[in-house]
Amino acid sequence: MKEKVEELKKEIEGYIVGTAEELEQYRMKFISRKSVVGDLFNDLKSADAEIKREMGRTLNELKNLAQDKFKEFVSDLDNKATDQKLESVPDLTLPSAADQLGAQHPILATKARIIEIFERIGFNLSEGPEIEDDWHNFSALNFPENHPAREMQDTFFIERDPDIALRTHTSSVQVRVMENEKPPIRTLSPGRVYRNEAISARAHCVFHQVEGLYIDENVSFKDLKQTLYHFVKELFGKDTKIRFRPSFFPFTEPSVEVDISCNICKGKGCNICKYTGWVEIGGAGMVDPNVLKASNIDPEKYSGFAFGMGIERITMLLYQINDLRLFTENDVRFLKQFKNIK
Repeated sequence: MKEKVEELKKEIEGYIVGTAEELEQYRMKFISRKSVVGDLFNDLKSADAEIKREMGRTLNELKNLAQDKFKEFVSDLDNKATDQKLESVPDLTLPSAADQLGAQHPILATKARIIEIFERIGFNLSEGPEIEDDWHNFSALNFPENHPAREMQDTFFIERDPDIALRTHTSSVQVRVMENEKPPIRTLSPGRVYRNEAISARAHCVFHQVEGLYIDENVSFKDLKQTLYHFVKELFGKDTKIRFRPSFFPFTEPSVEVDISCNICKGKGCNICKYTGWVEIGGAGMVDPNVLKASNIDPEKYSGFAFGMGIERITMLLYQINDLRLFTENDVRFLKQFKNIK
């Protein structure tokens, strides 16, 4: 038994523990009730009294050695865990990493600027559904039955008979306002619209419009001109010139196309304005009496004007962007250029 005890002492003294699993293996082998040390105590029960006295002290020394070694292993593992935890704590004295802030999309920035200008002169906001019925998108706006916009090649129809389509303009929102409010009406309707067009640098099947409507007694074309003069000079600068060209829209009469002097070449002529010195920004006109009648507004008492423009077109002119597709490609390199716009 003495030789066995000496062997175990050497094994205990040379034992190495590096993990919790190895610590448990050590405990099971030398400390637990069924350990090799415990087996020696069981064998001692059947020994002679003289051997018991002599070996009892030896086994107690072995037992104490195993327990002391176990406590040492536990302490070492605790210190190791504490050191690892401290290493994982960040250095709070280091300067913080800068937040990676995004930029406002140029379309949203331009939309917000347009809204701000018109809100200051009394226009309120109105919104409506992007999926519209025939009445609000076409019929109430004086579109004839044979108008090209009613055809599949120009409009995204969801259902036919009755016709349900993705709205082609935000004029449908103006119809809803006229149906639910009484004059005076002064409203601005921004939103996403859809046209069945091939995607290119100058056209897209999804884009944004903002349309304005003003209805009251004695509203004249002069009021329309002064409103658009104010808007253009607020947005593009006081030196910007504006002109009106006769045009046709089913829902306005008379109707005009609205041009501004090219803000890139300052009216001298360039490839953006096709060397004319002018760029178109939208259309406008006096609300057709048939449109007023369709919404139960008396055209003998009330008159009004309406205007509309593409937000993408305005944004391209403001920031000299030459490709409409950049707005929807989500290219971070493009979007980062607008971090400082407000």
